[in-house]
Amino acid sequence: VQLQASGGGLVQAGGYLRLSCAASGRTFSSYAMGWFRQAPGKEREFVAAISWGGSSSSYADSVKGRFTISRDNAKNTVYLHMNSLKPEDTAVYYCAAANVVAGLPPPDGLSYDYWGQGTQVTVSS
Repeated sequence: VQLQASGGGLVQAGGYLRLSCAASGRTFSSYAMGWFRQAPGKEREFVAAISWGGSSSSYADSVKGRFTISRDNAKNTVYLHMNSLKPEDTAVYYCAAANVVAGLPPPDGLSYDYWGQGTQVTVSS
């Protein structure tokens, strides 16, 4: 699976961005998908995940209620809708795919098999 993340940019605090991750290669719909981020000087952290069918999702506490993950298997794309953005959301955002039988992979990132190249999100105060 090849993953291409896009949609990052510069936005003011309180603003909105939608990230997209387009997948190609093997069957996209059989993979759970996740978003992670890494800010300068910090470790990579889990943001959100969605099951292969879209029925289950999970979020980091820091984004719960502000971010929404969704997927369109017909378009081989997963999205991250980011509302009420804060300066602390500034990071490079990565999408990843996990070949899990059911449910969601653990948020540590170790179960993800494929990673995209990242897209920069910068939130100004």
